[in-house]
Amino acid sequence: MGEEAEKKPETSSEHINLKVVGADSTEVFFKIKRSTQLKKLMDAYCDRQGKSLQSVRFLYDGERIQPNNTPSELEMEDGDSIDVMVEQVGGAI
Repeated sequence: MGEEAEKKPETSSEHINLKVVGADSTEVFFKIKRSTQLKKLMDAYCDRQGKSLQSVRFLYDGERIQPNNTPSELEMEDGDSIDVMVEQVGGAI
């Protein structure tokens, strides 16, 4: 009985649940492997929301996420949130 309880966390630790929060506060949940490049999540989010990948930026802990990053590289934990912001061009006049 004790062995079964120890095995469950190992199998679930291969996957991670992430919450993607849009600029309009909509939440979309994803379950991906820790070794999967986040481009897969980014593409899926954009498809669901009808947005272009070039028109938004994805942030984790305030830092921009690159498509080739993985949850393991960014030390993400189960239940973490990724923020999505609309890309803005411009600034000074």
